[in-house]
Amino acid sequence: MVVTLIVLCLTVAFFITGKVRADVVALCALVILSLTGILTPQEALSGFSSEVVIMMAGLFVISGAIIQTGLAKGISARIMRLSRGNETLTFLLVMLTTSFIGAVVSNTGTVALMMPIVVSMAAATGKSPSRLLMPIAFASSMGGMLTLIGTPPNLIINDALTAAGFRSLKFFSLFPVGLVVIAIGIIVLMPLSKRFLEKKSDGKKGSGAHGKDLNELVAEYHLQNNMRAFRIIAGSQAEGKSVAELDLRRRYGLSILEIRKTEGSHGRIIRKVKQKVASAATRLEAGDIIYITGGSDAFERFCGEFKVKEVQMSGIDFYDIGMAEIVVMPGSKMAGSRIKDSNIRDQLNINIVGIRRKKDYITADIATQTMMPGDVLLVQGSWRNIGKLESGGDWVVLGRPLEQLGHVILDYKAPVATLIMLLMILSMVFDFIPINPITAIMAAALLMVLTGCLRSVEAAYKTIHWESIVLIAAMMPMSIALEKTGTSAIVSHGLVAALGGIGPTALLAGVYFTTSLLTFFISNTATAVLMAPIALTAAGELGVSPYSFLVAVTLGASMCFASPFSTPPNVLVMRAGNYAFMDYIKVGLPLQILLGIAMTFFLPIVFPF
Repeated sequence: MVVTLIVLCLTVAFFITGKVRADVVALCALVILSLTGILTPQEALSGFSSEVVIMMAGLFVISGAIIQTGLAKGISARIMRLSRGNETLTFLLVMLTTSFIGAVVSNTGTVALMMPIVVSMAAATGKSPSRLLMPIAFASSMGGMLTLIGTPPNLIINDALTAAGFRSLKFFSLFPVGLVVIAIGIIVLMPLSKRFLEKKSDGKKGSGAHGKDLNELVAEYHLQNNMRAFRIIAGSQAEGKSVAELDLRRRYGLSILEIRKTEGSHGRIIRKVKQKVASAATRLEAGDIIYITGGSDAFERFCGEFKVKEVQMSGIDFYDIGMAEIVVMPGSKMAGSRIKDSNIRDQLNINIVGIRRKKDYITADIATQTMMPGDVLLVQGSWRNIGKLESGGDWVVLGRPLEQLGHVILDYKAPVATLIMLLMILSMVFDFIPINPITAIMAAALLMVLTGCLRSVEAAYKTIHWESIVLIAAMMPMSIALEKTGTSAIVSHGLVAALGGIGPTALLAGVYFTTSLLTFFISNTATAVLMAPIALTAAGELGVSPYSFLVAVTLGASMCFASPFSTPPNVLVMRAGNYAFMDYIKVGLPLQILLGIAMTFFLPIVFPF
């Protein structure tokens, strides 16, 4: 017991100081408990095979897909429209939305769904998401008190009641408690989050060392001013011809930047978009959309002669095609030669679509332009070929083009991501669907990859915050150590025994705060399992109804806000919000204490002694 307590105290101390990464601290504690024989190898590794940890990894992938497809951006835009820019109303809408989703979806799943929305809102307003991320983690747990299935501790106390011969709680038995908890939570968190969590944004929006944003490049070079899109229709003079056979550059002074193929209509859920850089051998088919740069008169002549249909162009997309800037170096072999005479396209399979020469931007008649030392060339090509660009003796690449790929929104996949997400939620909400929650989450994560909502398996792995996964997996066995050494039982029995003689109200407060204390060190589910029989026995000894005491257990176990590793939602937002351990103490501890005081007097009203 002594060794366990020492390890626990040192772990908490390191968490508070924040000088060592939280996941490293947790792993060190795990190794010490294993080396001292307190935990067996199987017990020490049990956290890494835990359903909760596997679910967290899957939910990170789903969250990444929600961001990648622009779904989060769309929802956040709607919330911002409803709030009309009012910061208080935005906070209220986000908290209420999270709470009511948390009533039917696991708190971990709720945070995974809301986190990308909050991050998108912050990006749109140029503010840090830290003001909202911790509150939504807390709101997901508070919303779980609205229904019987909201959190695992609710089900645990219900099982304890029915096993002891008491009437089972109904689906909405806890609803009044949940409403009061949410109300108190919003009132307390609104000032606390503004005071302690509102951190300054770094102000970086894709510029600086990481290079310009793709949309910034489009705007800077005014590419849309002399670009139009045309659809090849059946029977068109261009159908079946290659780009070389069209000979648009010589005949009209036009250049084809992109050929786009779309399978499936806009109204369909599954739609596939393919972008290709035009090569001389590429043949055009009916339905293809070609993006062309040039002059207005030339567009009209081309359209009339080849019988193609102009289509509305809302913007330039970068699904499969990217852009980057390269600088022509002094002494380069390219300097002094015209673009059409250089072998850049053949050598690198990229197009030059613009030139920045001092303060001038050249996008017309590019082929005839002579390159000079110091010219900045805007090049376009497939992301694969853009990624192959390396600085050398002839040119230097500006910024980090491949970093922009992760920010490209696959908006045409948003309906697919929505459908997958809804199916996952429905399978988790309704008991008649015979799918385990972890199975639903893993299936949804896999579908997000297979349907292209994420670009690749590698992109899916990059969405997972491994530090958070390791942290909670390494901390889970701590509860086993505390139970094995009898530490948890001694603390809980001692506190309850000391307060039992004062009266039921004091004992109720003791049950809540004892449970809250234990959630600092062990998971909320394990705490509920440990405290439920103790609370039941204590109520029996006093001869009062056990319902308020058992609800105090689930409240104390679920409302664990003062520690980042008490619940998966707290861990999920830790890295994204750039939080330290003390941030949870500053914001979560006052809320936890105030809820305990309020519930001590409110629970006996809903569940009389």
